[in-house]
Amino acid sequence: MWDFHRRRLTTILILLPLVLISVIACKFSFSSPLASGKKSSVSSFFDSGKYQSEKPLNLVEGVDDFHAQNPASSPNSPLDSAYISPSPEPVSEILYWDDQPQEEKILQGNNSFVYISPSPEPASDIYRDDQNGKEVILQSNSSSIPVNGSIDSNHETQTIRIYSRLEKIEARLVKVRQAIKEAVPNRNMTSLHEDPDYVPRGPMYRNANAFHRSYLEMEKLFKIYVYKEGDRPLFHNGICKSIYSTEGRLISELEKGTLYKTEDPDEALVYFLPFSVVMLVEYLHIPGAREIHAIGNTVADYIKVISQKHRFWNRSQGADHFMASCHDWAPRTTSYVPNLFNNAIRVLCNANTSEGFNPSKDVSLPEINLLTGEITGLVGGPSPSKRPILAFFAGRLHGHIRYLLLEQWKEKDSDVQVYESLPKGVSYQTMLRRSRFCLCPSGYEVASPRVVEAIYSECIPVLISDGYIPPLSDVLNWKTFSVQVDVKDIANIKTILMSISQRQYLRMHRRIKQVQRHFVMNPSPKRFDFFHMMIHSIWLRRLNVRIED
Repeated sequence: MWDFHRRRLTTILILLPLVLISVIACKFSFSSPLASGKKSSVSSFFDSGKYQSEKPLNLVEGVDDFHAQNPASSPNSPLDSAYISPSPEPVSEILYWDDQPQEEKILQGNNSFVYISPSPEPASDIYRDDQNGKEVILQSNSSSIPVNGSIDSNHETQTIRIYSRLEKIEARLVKVRQAIKEAVPNRNMTSLHEDPDYVPRGPMYRNANAFHRSYLEMEKLFKIYVYKEGDRPLFHNGICKSIYSTEGRLISELEKGTLYKTEDPDEALVYFLPFSVVMLVEYLHIPGAREIHAIGNTVADYIKVISQKHRFWNRSQGADHFMASCHDWAPRTTSYVPNLFNNAIRVLCNANTSEGFNPSKDVSLPEINLLTGEITGLVGGPSPSKRPILAFFAGRLHGHIRYLLLEQWKEKDSDVQVYESLPKGVSYQTMLRRSRFCLCPSGYEVASPRVVEAIYSECIPVLISDGYIPPLSDVLNWKTFSVQVDVKDIANIKTILMSISQRQYLRMHRRIKQVQRHFVMNPSPKRFDFFHMMIHSIWLRRLNVRIED
């Protein structure tokens, strides 16, 4: 009797550890990345927080190296290691796979059936390429589990996770960053990419090949969602004439939706806030009043509305949203919403670093004064041999820089012709086209329409400002086709310009003719023109942040 109980107790003590080990093993075997909270190979490169800002995308030095944080961006990434045929519907988790070669199995997922083609090795994470109609394995790291008896228990199986739409977007951007980085080493100042319209070349570009690759990737992938909330005339509307024309044109083209715009917010990479600061000032500001609370509070109320109605603002804290304005008060207006000021992409004419303009996330918008709304007759000029005037400026007394310029040079020199108002019968456009260099001093704010007027007239712009970031500085090397003069050197302008040799001037003149296309506002946008280049600047800023749900 006692021998029987002793043998039974001994058996229980021997089996108990084995049972515990089996339970633990089953627990780990059946744990999915979703259940355990483990990050996928795409989301693993996100830093803590809603988004992580990067350094400016420098097309000379290349994009930031994400390899250490994100294995999927490595040249030897499993991104291209296997092919999985498209499923009829997305699934959140599927079971994978039969190790028998040359066979295709249909396995039951949580939401639908998925057809899985043979792959050389098992995988756990996939990335769906909607454009090419396929799904690609990202990483293999799951352990073997049985498959409800539908496949022999001896066969190896894996858990596969299907990414959210945002994660798929971010996975594509990982590959884009790598593609741009791979284009950087080409240093011959000419793009290696074929293009029927234009091939960037020359020292005007920080890196012609990297820029061109980035531009082509933008055309393939970039999608913009325009919020529909808000009524005209304060929203979805802008002035397309006068000194504020670039703000109005940008809003107008985005509203038309013929380029880049999407009606599906989930496929968008950025979100446009369609308020016009110019129109807000026009309708809400009391003439003579110094405060702009009505304007700033209206923008704050708008952000509150879209953040409550849509999830996208709160998801990124505004980092994938942008606004555009050419009004001097735009920086102050955005300060009423801290995340708009600090996180969002602000496309501003008033690109003044002393007023919070951050070139790593904000975009410098050129100021273009279109009196009629058209560029007819404004673009082009005579050859260098027909430009007898060394330097020219005409403009009213706005700000301390112009005060210094007028005090030093106003109507005092036949080579450096500076006027507060032109003599009767003298044409402003004619003077631009008869001059070699056109002086572009800041006014009350840093931006000046004279920069683009000079480029249109093929007159070399001379930038005189403090804290101004010229447009397209992420792509263009302004030192190769313009002259930058410190405010303290205004008295030495003639000496500085006279020291530029004829050979160097001719090179600068050729370059200004080439970059001219990037500043032209065509009635209907053309590739590489003002509209496309502004969108490209926004695209670069979006590449510099990574968003997660």
